[in-house]
Amino acid sequence: MAFKTVKVESVLDAKFRLESMVHGHKVTVDQPANAGGTDAGPTPLDYLLVSLAGCIGTIGRIVAMQKRIALRGMKITVEGDINTDGLLGKPTDDPVGFKEFRILADIDADLTVAEKEAFIHEVDVRCPVSFNLLTNTPVKVLAV
Repeated sequence: MAFKTVKVESVLDAKFRLESMVHGHKVTVDQPANAGGTDAGPTPLDYLLVSLAGCIGTIGRIVAMQKRIALRGMKITVEGDINTDGLLGKPTDDPVGFKEFRILADIDADLTVAEKEAFIHEVDVRCPVSFNLLTNTPVKVLAV
């Protein structure tokens, strides 16, 4: 087995802006101005959807190369519905988080519909982000 530790260190300012350096790239998370932020970047929920789309695209490219599929590209749309009451501290019986994620992959390749379905299914099965969203991966939160 080959294990790799992936690590991101981030700093939160006096409001909602959080900055991270990732492989030499500055990544900013914020909230919209009407929610108390400065709108300097996408929200954490936006990044979760971007992360899922990015993983589907990346694994899609890997699978296509391994199977010698001439994948010209993909348009990947990810959406999900979330009840915001819990994260705002309002009473709700609904768990905090997305109810489901919907991924629509428009695959630009010379494949039949059945072949596209088989391809995207394999991509999803091999996507670590999708796997972590589907399973009860432990999250350990510690204060230092």
